[in-house]
Amino acid sequence: MIATFLSLIVKEQKPTFAFMIVVFAGCTIFLFLVDQVYEIIRMIEKIAANANINMMYVETILKIIGIAYIAEFGAQLMKDAGQGAIASKIELAGKILILVMAVPILTVIIETIIGLIPSMS
Repeated sequence: MIATFLSLIVKEQKPTFAFMIVVFAGCTIFLFLVDQVYEIIRMIEKIAANANINMMYVETILKIIGIAYIAEFGAQLMKDAGQGAIASKIELAGKILILVMAVPILTVIIETIIGLIPSMS
Protein backbone atom coordinates (compact mmCIF):
# COMPACT_ATOMS: atom_id res chain seq x y z
CA MET A 1 0.00 0.00 0.00
CA ILE A 2 2.89 2.34 0.75
CA ALA A 3 4.28 1.73 -2.74
CA THR A 4 0.89 2.54 -4.24
CA PHE A 5 0.68 5.86 -2.41
CA LEU A 6 4.28 6.75 -3.28
CA SER A 7 3.69 5.84 -6.89
CA LEU A 8 0.58 8.00 -7.11
CA ILE A 9 2.35 10.97 -5.54
CA VAL A 10 5.49 10.67 -7.70
CA LYS A 11 3.66 9.80 -10.92
CA GLU A 12 2.80 13.39 -11.82
CA GLN A 13 6.39 14.63 -11.52
CA LYS A 14 8.43 11.55 -12.50
CA PRO A 15 6.38 8.81 -14.21
CA THR A 16 9.47 6.66 -14.80
CA PHE A 17 10.39 6.75 -11.13
CA ALA A 18 6.80 5.88 -10.20
CA PHE A 19 6.98 2.84 -12.46
CA MET A 20 10.24 1.77 -10.84
CA ILE A 21 8.55 1.96 -7.42
CA VAL A 22 5.80 -0.33 -8.69
CA VAL A 23 8.30 -2.80 -10.16
CA PHE A 24 10.37 -2.80 -6.97
CA ALA A 25 7.26 -3.40 -4.84
CA GLY A 26 6.12 -6.24 -7.10
CA CYS A 27 9.53 -7.94 -7.02
CA THR A 28 9.75 -7.52 -3.25
CA ILE A 29 6.34 -9.13 -2.75
CA PHE A 30 7.36 -11.94 -5.09
CA LEU A 31 10.58 -12.56 -3.15
CA PHE A 32 8.72 -12.67 0.17
CA LEU A 33 6.43 -15.36 -1.25
CA VAL A 34 9.21 -17.60 -2.60
CA ASP A 35 9.61 -19.45 0.73
CA GLN A 36 5.88 -20.21 0.92
CA VAL A 37 5.84 -21.41 -2.68
CA TYR A 38 8.84 -23.64 -1.95
CA GLU A 39 7.01 -25.21 1.00
CA ILE A 40 3.91 -25.83 -1.11
CA ILE A 41 6.00 -27.50 -3.81
CA ARG A 42 7.70 -29.76 -1.24
CA MET A 43 4.30 -30.71 0.21
CA ILE A 44 2.90 -31.57 -3.23
CA GLU A 45 5.98 -33.66 -4.04
CA LYS A 46 5.65 -35.52 -0.73
CA ILE A 47 1.96 -36.26 -1.38
CA ALA A 48 2.77 -37.44 -4.92
CA ALA A 49 5.55 -39.72 -3.64
CA ASN A 50 3.22 -41.23 -1.03
CA ALA A 51 0.57 -41.81 -3.72
CA ASN A 52 3.14 -43.46 -6.04
CA ILE A 53 2.54 -40.88 -8.78
CA ASN A 54 5.24 -40.55 -11.42
CA MET A 55 7.27 -37.49 -10.40
CA MET A 56 7.74 -36.51 -14.04
CA TYR A 57 4.05 -35.60 -14.22
CA VAL A 58 4.13 -33.69 -10.94
CA GLU A 59 7.23 -31.75 -12.00
CA THR A 60 5.65 -30.92 -15.36
CA ILE A 61 2.48 -29.66 -13.73
CA LEU A 62 4.49 -27.55 -11.27
CA LYS A 63 6.49 -26.09 -14.18
CA ILE A 64 3.23 -25.27 -15.98
CA ILE A 65 1.93 -23.49 -12.88
CA GLY A 66 5.23 -21.61 -12.59
CA ILE A 67 5.06 -20.50 -16.21
CA ALA A 68 1.50 -19.28 -15.70
CA TYR A 69 2.46 -17.19 -12.67
CA ILE A 70 5.60 -15.75 -14.25
CA ALA A 71 3.78 -14.89 -17.49
CA GLU A 72 1.00 -13.22 -15.51
CA PHE A 73 3.53 -11.25 -13.44
CA GLY A 74 5.38 -10.10 -16.57
CA ALA A 75 2.16 -9.18 -18.36
CA GLN A 76 0.95 -7.15 -15.38
CA LEU A 77 4.28 -5.28 -15.27
CA MET A 78 3.95 -4.43 -18.94
CA LYS A 79 0.37 -3.25 -18.44
CA ASP A 80 1.54 -1.05 -15.56
CA ALA A 81 4.14 0.41 -17.92
CA GLY A 82 1.41 1.15 -20.45
CA GLN A 83 2.63 -1.53 -22.84
CA GLY A 84 -0.58 -3.48 -23.42
CA ALA A 85 0.65 -4.94 -26.73
CA ILE A 86 3.75 -6.44 -25.13
CA ALA A 87 1.61 -7.71 -22.24
CA SER A 88 -0.59 -9.57 -24.71
CA LYS A 89 2.46 -11.15 -26.35
CA ILE A 90 3.79 -12.29 -22.96
CA GLU A 91 0.42 -13.89 -22.17
CA LEU A 92 0.40 -15.62 -25.57
CA ALA A 93 3.96 -16.89 -25.10
CA GLY A 94 3.03 -18.24 -21.66
CA LYS A 95 0.02 -20.07 -23.08
CA ILE A 96 2.09 -21.60 -25.88
CA LEU A 97 4.78 -22.76 -23.43
CA ILE A 98 2.09 -24.30 -21.24
CA LEU A 99 0.62 -26.12 -24.23
CA VAL A 100 4.03 -27.44 -25.27
CA MET A 101 4.74 -28.72 -21.76
CA ALA A 102 1.28 -30.31 -21.49
CA VAL A 103 1.62 -32.40 -24.67
CA PRO A 104 3.37 -35.39 -23.00
CA ILE A 105 0.71 -35.52 -20.27
CA LEU A 106 -2.09 -35.26 -22.82
CA THR A 107 -0.46 -38.03 -24.86
CA VAL A 108 -0.37 -40.37 -21.85
CA ILE A 109 -4.02 -39.58 -21.03
CA ILE A 110 -5.12 -40.28 -24.61
CA GLU A 111 -3.09 -43.53 -24.73
CA THR A 112 -4.62 -44.62 -21.41
CA ILE A 113 -8.15 -43.94 -22.67
CA ILE A 114 -7.47 -45.80 -25.91
CA GLY A 115 -6.08 -48.72 -23.90
CA LEU A 116 -9.28 -48.88 -21.82
CA ILE A 117 -11.55 -49.05 -24.87
CA PRO A 118 -12.19 -52.67 -25.81
CA SER A 119 -10.99 -53.58 -29.30
CA MET A 120 -13.69 -54.11 -31.90
CA SER A 121 -12.08 -57.20 -33.48
